[in-house]
Amino acid sequence: MARPFFARDRISDFDIFERHTARTISLLSRSSSSGQPSEAQDLYSRFTIDAASEFLFGANLDTLSGDLPIPGVTAMGPKGSATRDAWGSFTSAFEMSQQIVTKRTRIGWLWPLFEMFGDKSEPYAKIIRAWMDPLVRKTLEDQKKTRTAGVDSSIADKTFLEHLVDSTSDHILIRDQLLSMLLASRDTTACLLTFLTYLMATHPHVAERLRAEVLEHCGPDKPPTYDQIRGLKYSANFHKAHSQPAILTEPPTVRAVLNETLRLFPPVPLNVRESRAEACKLPHPDATHTDATDESEKETQEYYMPGSTTIIYLPLLFQRNKALWGPDADEFDPERWLDSERLTRFVKNPSIFGPFSAGPRIYSWLKKDGIQCVGQNYAYNEASYFLVRLLQKFDRFTLAPEVQPTGSLPPREWKERSGRQKVEEVWPAAAMTLYIKGGLWVQFHRATST
Repeated sequence: MARPFFARDRISDFDIFERHTARTISLLSRSSSSGQPSEAQDLYSRFTIDAASEFLFGANLDTLSGDLPIPGVTAMGPKGSATRDAWGSFTSAFEMSQQIVTKRTRIGWLWPLFEMFGDKSEPYAKIIRAWMDPLVRKTLEDQKKTRTAGVDSSIADKTFLEHLVDSTSDHILIRDQLLSMLLASRDTTACLLTFLTYLMATHPHVAERLRAEVLEHCGPDKPPTYDQIRGLKYSANFHKAHSQPAILTEPPTVRAVLNETLRLFPPVPLNVRESRAEACKLPHPDATHTDATDESEKETQEYYMPGSTTIIYLPLLFQRNKALWGPDADEFDPERWLDSERLTRFVKNPSIFGPFSAGPRIYSWLKKDGIQCVGQNYAYNEASYFLVRLLQKFDRFTLAPEVQPTGSLPPREWKERSGRQKVEEVWPAAAMTLYIKGGLWVQFHRATST
């Protein structure tokens, strides 16, 4: 149902991205000029939901005009900063609902026993409905008027919400679909931009190289075109390796950095699926499986999968698995996407990179042609566009831990641990999607040269 609204001609129209990017950059510039850090995670969430609401509904929620977090003052919210404007109340309800749903998933089918005396999500659901229901009612009323007038617009002239209303008059179903799309378009891209900014702050040489590529391909001040964005993501040369689909031999820096950010910090770090009703056998394990006693057994051993079995898989773990990605799997190194020898690990087994889940629709992005995952190109285009405009204005990013809310920085004992915890300067957490506790406070430094 949603696929027509993520066709190339829609997602390559950057006017919506430019309007909301310009507003966000303006807010960042204002804070930078006054020497104040900005809460990047909150701003990116507002940017992505304002862009998504206009793209999907034809109506800008204009959350960027609300009250912004104040450095050293704003408290920690359910998934970042807690703001007290009307948008803050919706955000808090939205994020608390995600916390509750995540907890229910972890408990499993017994979760109703823990809520015998009341639905914990209901108070937050009321706030969400108060925001969404007027929008749905207005669209249903507008549809009645257009039908009465005998007007029938083509799908190319409709918003996603108008298309939903044409498909069903079920108010609850429409609202649920809208919330699902909002979650996907807001949290995932905002998460990518948040952790990308964090990694540019902790790896300034990467930010410097990114900016050099942006200035070379897009210039110092003009909005990038679709073709320029493609130039940042793709090279002209393709090759086939190990009989796999055609891949890029040297994907330029921007796509490499986006992919490496998604690898270490996938927006959906944990996911759940259910097997088909019929029982089946799973193929022999991959190189990470160690239960088999010898190599021959590893190659032949299969798993029995009962029907209708709930399966939890964690991209956050398998995308950092050293058996799959090498001994430096915990390190942020975009070069792994540029080095053909290291990239072979991914080419041999594309399932090891799953920020957009997995399956035929996903793997087709490796090919020159093929069906794309719904929303995947939208996310890449939005993140790439924003990154270009950001790097045209700013050349350095430094963390501001002194204004992080109390309790939001990593515990001291993390320094004694292994893996990412040892080097992390923020506290990643998850509730359906990944986020940084207390938000990401960053000082954005205006570029002094082009």
